Amino acid sequence: MASVKAGLRVLVHSNLFISLATVSVAVTTVLLADLPLEPLPLFIVFAATMFVYTVNRFTDLEEDEQNVPQRAAFTKRYGTLWLAAGVGLYVAAVGIAVAVGVPGAVYMFLPLVVVLLYSVGGVKQLFLVKNLVVGFAWGAIPLGVGYYYGQLRSPAILFLFGYITTMITIAAVIFDVKDIEGDLAEGIPTVPNLFGPRWTRLLSLLATVAVAAAVIALVAGGAIAHEFLVVLAMNVYVCAYIPFATTDRGPLYYGFVVDGEHVFLAAVVAALEWLIW
Repeated sequence: MASVKAGLRVLVHSNLFISLATVSVAVTTVLLADLPLEPLPLFIVFAATMFVYTVNRFTDLEEDEQNVPQRAAFTKRYGTLWLAAGVGLYVAAVGIAVAVGVPGAVYMFLPLVVVLLYSVGGVKQLFLVKNLVVGFAWGAIPLGVGYYYGQLRSPAILFLFGYITTMITIAAVIFDVKDIEGDLAEGIPTVPNLFGPRWTRLLSLLATVAVAAAVIALVAGGAIAHEFLVVLAMNVYVCAYIPFATTDRGPLYYGFVVDGEHVFLAAVVAALEWLIW
């Protein structure tokens, strides 16, 4: 068990797992939009995620020393190596995209904008803004997939953009529960800091249920196909983990269970694709 936990910590602290989670969003988008699954867009998403989150580990190091000391220790010991890997993968992804003429390759520089906004742009000092930045950054994945395949304005892509943006924003609010002490020390206003963990969990549950109701309404109204009801599996998953999101939960809970919501959804979508669709 100890070796399993150690392995999971490496996956979480190295950003390998969060990169797998963003790739899962791309896979879910491709499958639900009935697009061909190609390796290049998946590699681009993986590389961009590794770059953004590894840079963020360094810019948030002081906060992590208080909020997530194990992650801070990992960054101090191995961070330079993972940063080099993240930068290398990102540069390689940009180079390949330009070389093969990927449409909109210039938009691959958006991760740099995200890094600047989130890490050094001061958005963390504005209530809910940092959560929305994270939400829109993840929501950009379906948009990027749609742009790559020339389906940017399709109902499937637009729906997944809105859905992923909203669900990740909720997850980002839940993530702030573990960072209450450090965020208070840094003067960062968050939902848990202002309303407390209990109300944060309650509001997040209500928001998740509201999103589920909106999905059902869109399907009932014919705006999207009934296959999109599969995303409700993630709403159930989120409602299951929210009650246990407390300040004493470790990085594996937030970094593996919470961030695992999109891996879970991709697995469900892939299983249904293979069995039914």
